[in-house]
Amino acid sequence: MADRDTIFALSSGQLPAAIAVIRLSGPEALVAARALTGKDLPLPRRAGLRRFVDPRTGELLDEALLLCFSGPNTETGEDMAEFQCHGSHAVVRGIESALSALPGLRLAGPGEFTRRAFLNGKMDLAGIEGLGDLIAAETALQRRAAMAMMGGALSRRIDDWTNRLRGIAAQIEARLDFSDEGDVADAGALSDVAAAAGAIALDMAAELERPTAERLRDGIRIAIGGPPNAGKSSLFNILVGRDAAIVSPHAGTTRDIIEASISLNGVPVVLSDSAGLRSGGDDVEKIGIGRAEALLANADIVLWLGSPDEQPQAEGRLIQIASKADLAASHESAGLAVSSLTGEGIDQLIAKICEAAAVLLPAPGDYALSRRQRDIMARAQIALADCTSLHDEILIAESVRQAMAALDEITGRATTESVLDELFRGFCIGK
Repeated sequence: MADRDTIFALSSGQLPAAIAVIRLSGPEALVAARALTGKDLPLPRRAGLRRFVDPRTGELLDEALLLCFSGPNTETGEDMAEFQCHGSHAVVRGIESALSALPGLRLAGPGEFTRRAFLNGKMDLAGIEGLGDLIAAETALQRRAAMAMMGGALSRRIDDWTNRLRGIAAQIEARLDFSDEGDVADAGALSDVAAAAGAIALDMAAELERPTAERLRDGIRIAIGGPPNAGKSSLFNILVGRDAAIVSPHAGTTRDIIEASISLNGVPVVLSDSAGLRSGGDDVEKIGIGRAEALLANADIVLWLGSPDEQPQAEGRLIQIASKADLAASHESAGLAVSSLTGEGIDQLIAKICEAAAVLLPAPGDYALSRRQRDIMARAQIALADCTSLHDEILIAESVRQAMAALDEITGRATTESVLDELFRGFCIGK
C-alpha cells in the first residue's frame, strides 16, 4: 500500500439506492473535497450542502451533502471526507471518475480503509476480525459475538495476560542479573515463577475450550436421519419453511444430501436431509446411503426419525423423534411426537434444538475465537504449560518470550504483510 495515496470508494450498499456514500481517506482527502465543490469546506463533522462539479469540465454531477473529518481523530487516523450523494449509477460513476483524475487519488482495495485504521493504531487485529464478523452477521447471536470481539473483549483478556507475563519476565531477569544478591535470590522460588506461568496456561486452556467462531459463523450442523419414508424430507421442508426437498411415498426418493442455511430462534443452523438408511437399493442409492451415514456421524445434532434400536453412531447430540404424529400408529413410537402435516411438536422440537445448540455456541454477548486466534493461542498455552516442568531460568524465560510473541500476533502488535493480506482479502471495497 502506498502510504501517501489518498483512497476513495463507494461505502454504501448496492446501486441504485436512495443515498450513496463515497468515502475518502488520506492526505489529499480534504483537498479533493474542495476541488469538487469549489467552495470552503464545512466545519469538521458538520454536514454541508454542496454542488459537486467535475474539475476537468465544470459539469455539475450532483447536489448533496459533504462531511469532512480532520485526522488523526478519525476512523482511519487520516483526513477523511464523505460525499453523501444521490445513489444512481450515473452520479456515483461521475464522482468516482472526477476523483480518479485528481493527482494522488486512487480507488481503494478490499478492506483498505480498515487496514489503514490498523496501521495507524485505531484498531487491533482482534477487533478487526470482530468487524469482519459483524459485517457478515445474519443472526442476533452472531451480531452480539462480533460486537464483543470488536469492542475489545478478547484484546483486554490478552492485555491482562501480557502484563502478567511481563511481570514474570521481570522476575526472571532479576534472578539472572542479580542471582548473587540475597534479596533477589530470596524474592521467590523458581517454582513460584513457573507456577505463575502455569496459571496463565490454565486460563488459556479454558479459553481454547470456548465455542468456535466457525460454528457461530457457519451454523450448527443438523442432520435428519432415519429409514426411507420416515418423514425426513417433510420435516426438512417445514423447518426450512419451503418445499426444498422432494416428498414422495416411494422409498429412495432422496439420494443426495440437501442442505439449507437457516436461523432457528436466532440460532444459525445448516440443516441437512439425506437418503433413508436401508439395505439394498441400486448403486446410486447406495452411494447416497453412504453419504448419509457420514453426514450423521459428523453432525453436531442428529434428528433421528427411526427406531431407537437403530440409532446411528454419532459424535453430536441425538434427538429421538416420533414422526407423523397425525397418524394413530405413530403414538406408539418413542421420542418427541412431531407432525409435519399439522405442525404438532415443531415448536417443541425447535426448542430442543436450540437447547442442544446453546452449549456449542457462545453465550449471548460473548465472543468466539477464530481458527487463527485459536492456533496462535494454543502455541502460547503450550509454551507456558511447559514452564511447570522446567528448572532453569533461561528456559523459562524463553517460554515466556514465546508466549508473549504469540499473543502479539493475535492483536497485531507483531504480524506480517501476508497475514494482513489474508485477513483483509475478505473485506468489501469501501470498508
